[in-house]
Amino acid sequence: MTVLTDLGEAVRRGGEFRAGGTDLMGRRAAGPHVDLRGLPDLSGVTRRPDGSAGIGALTTVARVARDARLAADHPCLALTAAALATPQIREVATVGGNLLQRNRCAYFRNPAFSCHQDGGDHCPARAGLAPNAAILDTGPCVAPHPSSLAVALLACDASVEVHGRDAFPIAELYGDGSDPSRDHLLAAGEILLSVVLPPPVPGERAAYHRAIGRSEAEWPLVEAVARLVVDDGGRITFARVAAGGVARVPVRLPEVEEALLAGEPLDRAAGLATARCAPAARGSYKLALLAGTVLEVLERATGTGEPR
Repeated sequence: MTVLTDLGEAVRRGGEFRAGGTDLMGRRAAGPHVDLRGLPDLSGVTRRPDGSAGIGALTTVARVARDARLAADHPCLALTAAALATPQIREVATVGGNLLQRNRCAYFRNPAFSCHQDGGDHCPARAGLAPNAAILDTGPCVAPHPSSLAVALLACDASVEVHGRDAFPIAELYGDGSDPSRDHLLAAGEILLSVVLPPPVPGERAAYHRAIGRSEAEWPLVEAVARLVVDDGGRITFARVAAGGVARVPVRLPEVEEALLAGEPLDRAAGLATARCAPAARGSYKLALLAGTVLEVLERATGTGEPR
């Protein structure tokens, strides 16, 4: 493995980039690998004059979770970071690695199978045993996107900075999910430099919740984040709601947001989270799970419910 301290040299070298390495080790990726941890200026949180914030791609998830200013200005991101994986993994996993990790489909990660992700021409998960498959069908592959931070950053209207390019919205990092061979849309050799958060929204309340099969250290079946502003009369005047574990890409839930701004009850708004879903029979359980998870974050953010 090559450890580099020059960004230009890292781009020229090629190979698969390594940061914390938690995904590479899980996939037993053969390489060649280029270790990015020696690159300067890609770690840490910086504040900008307009109130926005930049987070270097090599910043650890644990640092994001512990940053008091981020927790105050962008609480949904800090809450999401604190819920990931285990304390040990959060200390080494990086923001960039979390955003660019490969999906967790058992068929993709099993060398006995071939799929769109490794050059094949079909998705064995569609007809196989894949109870965690996407329920919002955007294309041939049904592996849910694995990044929880991407869900929070999507709700935050964040942008990303990539070497050699102008900043662009984080949604464009993933596209619409119709390309079955990609978990993100960076080209080979492109390096994610940082995430840019817009200035904070005054009075913002936020919540994050993941539905998992055990008490911790598990990939979410469904996850959701909510950012709300509630006026003195209890009316929601600002709403951002996003979900993960349900599609090939992290998704905003505009149906839920519009219902909240229109004054609909929280349970009715949460029920609209499934409006675009069309799961296979094995994934139908996720419909109720998604609606319930969204209701959970809405109740937490508004202070009208107790954590389940």
